[in-house]
Amino acid sequence: MESFLVSTGVVALAEIGDKTQLLAFILAAKFRKPLPIIVGILAATLANHALAGALGSWITSLLDRETLRWALGLSFIGMAIWCLIPDRLEESDAKLARLGVFGATLVAFFLVEMGDKTQIATVALAARYHAFFSVVAGTTLGMMIANAPAVLLGDRIAHRMPIRLVHGIAAAIFAILGAGALFGVGAGLVF
Repeated sequence: MESFLVSTGVVALAEIGDKTQLLAFILAAKFRKPLPIIVGILAATLANHALAGALGSWITSLLDRETLRWALGLSFIGMAIWCLIPDRLEESDAKLARLGVFGATLVAFFLVEMGDKTQIATVALAARYHAFFSVVAGTTLGMMIANAPAVLLGDRIAHRMPIRLVHGIAAAIFAILGAGALFGVGAGLVF
């Protein structure tokens, strides 16, 4: 249960102001059809995070406990720093209209999420917790918590979010996870 809750919370916080959330705003404004956009986000996220979770699970079989502990600790600290850097969305990321609303959302979200902080976090969380399904379910739910309101409410909420504060909280959580991994906190339970 911890892996699900941590995955959900960290990704939901990290997504606020992320380029995929910006993409959700753009798609909502462009198409004005929230249901296919939300379903496209869900499908893209499930596929992307399932691949990331599988990679994280596989990595745990390759590395010894000590190397994994250091790799995860440094990865989480890197994620903390990355959370503090504002994202920008390239205009080319939103130019897929010929695929229809669902198709454009699916392709755009899948591609934009490749190498994004939430995908990297999914790899690290799956490796940390050895819980593929609960991590992928949690990170996917976190994406939906951040992006579905962006699609439904658009500009009405975009300017009211304290993005720097939310990113700071996400960075702090990643830093705590990193420090915990580096100092072996929970080593008997997880690693």
